[in-house]
Amino acid sequence: MASNFDKFQKRRLISSYFSVVLSVFLVLFLLGILGFFIINSKKLADDFKEEIAMTVFFKNDANDTILKAFAKELKMAPFQKSFVYVTKEQAAKEHTDIIGEDFMTFLGTNPLQNSYDIHLKADYVIRDSITKIESRLRKNPMIADIVYDKQLVNMVNDNIKKVSMWILIISGFLTFIAVLLINSSLRLSIHSNRFIIKTMQMVGATKSFIRKPFVMRSIKLGMIGAGLAIIALISVLIYVQTNFPDLGILDDKLLVVIVLLLVFGIGVLITWISTYIATQRFLNLRTDDLY
Repeated sequence: MASNFDKFQKRRLISSYFSVVLSVFLVLFLLGILGFFIINSKKLADDFKEEIAMTVFFKNDANDTILKAFAKELKMAPFQKSFVYVTKEQAAKEHTDIIGEDFMTFLGTNPLQNSYDIHLKADYVIRDSITKIESRLRKNPMIADIVYDKQLVNMVNDNIKKVSMWILIISGFLTFIAVLLINSSLRLSIHSNRFIIKTMQMVGATKSFIRKPFVMRSIKLGMIGAGLAIIALISVLIYVQTNFPDLGILDDKLLVVIVLLLVFGIGVLITWISTYIATQRFLNLRTDDLY
């Protein structure tokens, strides 16, 4: 009879441990996926911003020396990500390819101008910064005009702010749910040992002595759950990188390592704090309240 009871207790204990590890694994896996989504959503937003080109047109009087001097100035400018020089002949050919006929045959001349297509760094593709850059460039007397899609710049920045706000709200909500789920699983695990805790306390064991094995066990379970979550996350990253290389999800390896370390740290921290609070609760209960 006692043997059957011991087996039952052992199965219940293993089931309790399994539920804790599973809860930690699922919660940390979801948090890790969210973390990578946040990182790559910013990267995607930055890539989209950097695709918006600012075209600087030069007057016909601008000679090669002036154009080369402008290119040299651009190379030193902190705001440019890349730039390309487009001659008016190249521009005319591109227009011809687009509209399907050579407009110079009936105009008799090329009305287009030499230009530079400048792609700005993402941090500079905001209303105030891009206006300052435009003002700075217009000081060059050889520049005829500067053209870029102002409406698109404003729309992109406004939408990114809205999306970022919702991502922060969802992240906070999921983190809160994560803490509750892990805390609930650990409290159930400690609850099954409440009589052992009170018995040890009644024979004179200190609270820290009683708490230590429970905390250490929970930290080990948290580390196992976090380790499984990290393995699953790495598998997902490799799969995404293999099938969607254009996303460049593994380009910034430092950020990837930081997210994985945070996942591991959160797993250990939450299990430690939750176990500490749960054991403290039962340590402070009266014997009658255990039932």
